[in-house]
Amino acid sequence: MNAPATIAPGDVAGTRLEGFLRDHFPAIRGPIDIDRAVGGMSNPTFLLRAGDWTAVLRKQPGTDILKSAHAIDREFRVLAALQGTGVPAPRPLLYHAERDVLDTPFYLMERLEGRVFDAYALPGLTPAERRACYGDMARVMAAMHGLDWAAIGLADYGRPGNYFARQFARWSQQWPQIRGEGNTDIDRLIEWLGTRIPDSETLALCHGDFRIANLMFHPTEPRIIGVLDWELSTLGHPLVDVGFNTQAWLLLPQENGGIRGLDLAALGIPDEADYLATYDRLRGSGEPMTTFHRVFAMFRAAVGSAGIAARGRGGNSVSDGAAQTGARLARVYAGRGRELIEQGA
Repeated sequence: MNAPATIAPGDVAGTRLEGFLRDHFPAIRGPIDIDRAVGGMSNPTFLLRAGDWTAVLRKQPGTDILKSAHAIDREFRVLAALQGTGVPAPRPLLYHAERDVLDTPFYLMERLEGRVFDAYALPGLTPAERRACYGDMARVMAAMHGLDWAAIGLADYGRPGNYFARQFARWSQQWPQIRGEGNTDIDRLIEWLGTRIPDSETLALCHGDFRIANLMFHPTEPRIIGVLDWELSTLGHPLVDVGFNTQAWLLLPQENGGIRGLDLAALGIPDEADYLATYDRLRGSGEPMTTFHRVFAMFRAAVGSAGIAARGRGGNSVSDGAAQTGARLARVYAGRGRELIEQGA
């Protein structure tokens, strides 16, 4: 059975969900509003409200063409583990593994009230606020990488060993399944990375998609109140997150909200070197970013975007235009990765 693309009060999925919610949350009174969250191209997300009661619902899409994708059970688990740590995250409320309500597993978490920015330029803020936001982004990323993951119950959240070797094997093996019309720049990245994987078994809790659009800031203050979308989280090498997070300095504004080419000083945004220095000081990291880490981040983003395009072509996307958007971003990321290789940056 295909899972519903939308959930609305009065339809079959909405009626089943309403009954489920009333059974599990006695505080609910009156009608339940269900609104589809804007943005995102992976796990469908819905905003729920009934009077003063609110929650966010995250579910799997109808089918899954890539092994281990849409692992919402892992999202729920890591959110629970993060409670009480220095990494702000929404409080998980309930996980439902069965398919009797929405035809896929789903979970509920608290609904935070704050600001989410799509662009790293942080439109609408003052230069001082932007600088403070970037400082807090570095702080939260460092706090996440500094967590004692075993102590918070995540000792088996990832495998030991060389994370880069495992991830390179996984993503390069997925590429032939989703290549569509192809992308020679991705082929080039695979060739280049395959002979340069560093020998490192450093592990930390990694988000996997640590970028500005997955951070919720306080409604008025320049501080993060929640890190969102933990679908790709695992125990991995911290420079995977750092490489992904700092793509902003390499991408143009039209390339997924980057800041390349902008007057960073006028905007109050630190340059990449200053930002990395803040992260390193807070994390105490001894491993510097290299061309490999930057190229690897572009490679993974390119293949991930190609996966979004493949889901869109197969009619299994949670957003309109996913095939075109995914293919465009795959070209952008792969092209920037090839550029890094050619520059030897």
